[in-house]
Amino acid sequence: MATAPIVPDRHPPATRGWYKRNEIALTPWLFLAPAMLFFAVYVIVPIGQSFWISFHEWDGLGEKTWVGMANYDRLLGIGEQNIDRKFEVSFWNNLRWLILYLLAIPLGLFIALFLNQTVTGIRLYKSLFFFPFVISQVVVGLVFSWFYLPREGLLNAILGLVGAGPINVLGDPDMATYGIIAAGLWPQTAYCMILYLTGLNSVDPEQVEAARLDGAKGWRMLCYVILPQLKPATFIAFVVTIIGALRSFDLISVMTNGGPFGSTRVLSFYMFEESLSEFGFRMGYGAAIAVVLFFIMLFFIAYFLWSMYRDERGAR
Repeated sequence: MATAPIVPDRHPPATRGWYKRNEIALTPWLFLAPAMLFFAVYVIVPIGQSFWISFHEWDGLGEKTWVGMANYDRLLGIGEQNIDRKFEVSFWNNLRWLILYLLAIPLGLFIALFLNQTVTGIRLYKSLFFFPFVISQVVVGLVFSWFYLPREGLLNAILGLVGAGPINVLGDPDMATYGIIAAGLWPQTAYCMILYLTGLNSVDPEQVEAARLDGAKGWRMLCYVILPQLKPATFIAFVVTIIGALRSFDLISVMTNGGPFGSTRVLSFYMFEESLSEFGFRMGYGAAIAVVLFFIMLFFIAYFLWSMYRDERGAR
């Protein structure tokens, strides 16, 4: 049997160009380059500019005046100055948002577990639970503002049926923040539900069946079989929920505009007031608030990334 002749390589490795020798390693980076360029221009550079502006006093139009750490000293009450009361209220409101917003994760999980069953009309139920995710936050704010109306609102109509007196949720400084958080939980729970529904589709059925044969069911099945396989979905849900809680702005702007008496301010809304509102145009001070908010977000995200990295190393 005749064998095919061996054709010599016309371009041996020593004579190939630099790109040809490194083509396999370079090709992925060439595809990533446009996205990395846009990320650098529209994310990294503005972050650096915010840091730089925070060391200045600036109205956004004229010349910047270098003030060093004066904006941070005033913001945090360092030295002889008292802490900015508005910043303090905004910070504690953000903490409330952060703690209560995390309720969206277990709520989304249990709704996803329910919708993952084969029940009559399950597609209709999925559509109803999915609906809050696709509507604008501004619309959500308007709907809940009408829901909370002191006289015509549906909430007080329901309370009247059980003999409870009318309440003015958004007009009470002690209740307004919690009313806005409740409005934000509605679409956020829907988002977490979608993440968990996607994660449940990738759960290994063989592990579930083996656990059933071993007698696991209910909470034991959930805690020891289902949840470990949902770790990626849980990580994304935590990160997105924390970022959503810390950058909450639109619901506050639509529902109370920071009131009553500034009781519903959060850091992002206070940053807007100081930088761009009609009584603001203090870009340096607003940038200092943005930097503080950035480091708070960075702390939580770095913690979750480290936790995932540690778990991956432990699994090897």
